[in-house]
Amino acid sequence: MKKINFAKLNIIKDDLKTVNKVLMSGWLAHGEYSEKFEKEICKFTKSKYAVTVSSCTAGLHLTFLSMNLKLGDEVIVTAMTHTATAHSVEYTGAKAVFCDINYKTGNICPKDFEKKITSKTKAVAIVHMAGLAVELDAIMKICKRKNIKIVEDCAHSLGTIYKNKHVGLFGICGVFSFYPTKQITTGEGGVVISNNKNFIEKIKKLKAFGIDTPPQLRKKPGVYDIKYLGFNYRMTEFQAVLGLTQLKRYAHNLKKRRYNAQYLTKLIQPLKNVHSIDYDKNNSYFIFQVLFENTKLRDKAIKILQESNIGFSIHYATPVPLFSFYKKKYGYEKEQFPHSFNYSRNSLSLPINNNISKSDLNIIYNKLKLI
Repeated sequence: MKKINFAKLNIIKDDLKTVNKVLMSGWLAHGEYSEKFEKEICKFTKSKYAVTVSSCTAGLHLTFLSMNLKLGDEVIVTAMTHTATAHSVEYTGAKAVFCDINYKTGNICPKDFEKKITSKTKAVAIVHMAGLAVELDAIMKICKRKNIKIVEDCAHSLGTIYKNKHVGLFGICGVFSFYPTKQITTGEGGVVISNNKNFIEKIKKLKAFGIDTPPQLRKKPGVYDIKYLGFNYRMTEFQAVLGLTQLKRYAHNLKKRRYNAQYLTKLIQPLKNVHSIDYDKNNSYFIFQVLFENTKLRDKAIKILQESNIGFSIHYATPVPLFSFYKKKYGYEKEQFPHSFNYSRNSLSLPINNNISKSDLNIIYNKLKLI
């Protein structure tokens, strides 16, 4: 029986040769490849500035730190996300306040977001679920009226466009993930993009202990000043060059993902028990999400896919406010997030990466017909 992987690394022999070259050079941090990777990210997203970090979580943490959040401040976070989005707020001493989603898309619900705003609200962390852009016009309108900053968690959305502009450039910044299951990977790693130079300069210092001068710019080795209480959130050179080599091929990767998504959307459309959102040419399709009529049918699908050796996942099986940490701390209950709770019980993430063939998609469809 053929195995269809949920995610497969897009790493080739030439990538490994380049990584080995960097490893053998002896210069493993603060080097030219981190800068080259940042420049290529800027070209790809059409952002003015970019800075590599050790993870998307690190980038989010540094973003909220740069905003000078303090105890008592609140940041509204979509309930349907990875816990890293909320943790990054809590690390600063501020409070993550959760809001519900649009059940059809999995993205933040603008109406519920507005309801959760208080005089303590300083920012909102939005997540472009599975690569589908949030209703940014509605969010920006609310934030402008209420003087709230927007932070874009773009962990799923390298290549996602909203009204001819790459996501991550609608708020103070966008933070991307290069975890192994993502569209390109550096093992662990991430990048922050922004059009705000002062913000990026602060992130650069905060990611490296608060040091004001990187090694290559120091007039004397070891001579520098510490301007902030910073962290060790740097990306290594061999990670950066691995990301750089994959990014150069990503346009092809993205084109194939969109082709696969369009094809699978057409196949699924007639099915009664399985639903997907309409095909969107601006979606980066990190994953292909489907919704079942109920949890019993979702569980049946899981069993069939497992028996058929087809990879899948759930994004996300538990809304963040319903994890023990947040339930104990703030007393959240599932009734407060009905759409998020139902989404977590009825959704399934299917493989859509550029290694998936048309015949693979037909196999997946034929299994879904059995539900």
